[in-house]
Amino acid sequence: MKIKKGLVLREVADSFVVVAVGEMAKTFNGMINLNETGAFLWRRLEKGCTKEELLTALLSEYEVEESVASAHVDNFIKGLTEANLLD
Repeated sequence: MKIKKGLVLREVADSFVVVAVGEMAKTFNGMINLNETGAFLWRRLEKGCTKEELLTALLSEYEVEESVASAHVDNFIKGLTEANLLD
């Protein structure tokens, strides 16, 4: 999985936002607000990775139960997929 080209993550005043640029701005109008964990996962998806790699990275970075981390990863991927933001 990989984030589609034309979506840019920025940190603004301790918040994380994603905006569309270039051609992507023609089809995606708006902004996505992410928390720190969402931004962490987003950065990995910018480079491309699997769900398992996301889960492993999350478990390595944060003290969280695997079941909780797995549910968070599933929900994050589901939201991006529904918004058609993944290749």
